[in-house]
Amino acid sequence: MAALPAARVTRLLALAARLKTLRRRRALHQPLRGMTLGLLFEKPSTRTRVSFEAGMSQLGGQSLFLSAADIQLCRGESVADTARVLSRYLDGLVIRTYDHTIVEEWAREATIPVINGLTDLCHPCQALADLLTIKERKGRLRGIKLTYVGDGNNVANSLIEAAAQTGMAISLACPSGYEPDPRIVREAHAAAAGTGASIELVRDPLLAVKEADVLYTDVWISMGQEREQNRRLKELAPYQLNERLAKEAKPDAIVMHCLPAHRGQEITAGLLDGPQSVVLDQAENRLHMQKAILVELLARRGAMDSRH
Repeated sequence: MAALPAARVTRLLALAARLKTLRRRRALHQPLRGMTLGLLFEKPSTRTRVSFEAGMSQLGGQSLFLSAADIQLCRGESVADTARVLSRYLDGLVIRTYDHTIVEEWAREATIPVINGLTDLCHPCQALADLLTIKERKGRLRGIKLTYVGDGNNVANSLIEAAAQTGMAISLACPSGYEPDPRIVREAHAAAAGTGASIELVRDPLLAVKEADVLYTDVWISMGQEREQNRRLKELAPYQLNERLAKEAKPDAIVMHCLPAHRGQEITAGLLDGPQSVVLDQAENRLHMQKAILVELLARRGAMDSRH
């Protein structure tokens, strides 16, 4: 898996900000008229599904939800055959699944853009929307310190990539056995050499949150990990994002969580619902960033097709 180039991240952030302004003005902007987006989901979803569906509608196109249990994949049809057929029907496809190699297979076999709506390895759409939120609140990304506390899961992996591409400093506090993907960390260190970013993995949450501009956490039990619940709750308990940790960050630090959240587990209700929280801004920005991704991929493809 390769992270998006820094220049493309910058372009998406600028486009998302412009689309957000147009949305706030209720200005009609429909560059995707006549286009159809497929959403093939193997995992439940609120923000990813609704933001892509609403975003596609606002851009003048339409979306088609495809449950993996309701198409012929569940009866043994190959990804290759399905991808090639759907490429004749659709203009783009969002995949939300477990195994990251499934998204990679779809991308190889389809002839339309394939968007990673979430895998167990990474959640790039979430991280891009988070960058938009941080930039809105802090006015910049370069030099901002983001601290992530808890399970080094797919969101943590994508935040590492995002920080490396934008010159941020990211410090992650994760217990042993819950570290982010080592390959992603290695690749991010290489990218950081060119952007001035820094990536730090520590065990002590108090050390990680020192002078942080952004405090971030995510659920301790992701989809598919329910059988590990008791062990995870015990081993991650010292990594709760709480008021004690927040006091060690900068006074104007913002609190982030990609939702859904479990108050009293990975984060206290006081922080999640308090004045430092920007979780609703994060959720809203999924819409604007999703729209930017769609315009970037589909409008350009439509323009190229019209020239042939």
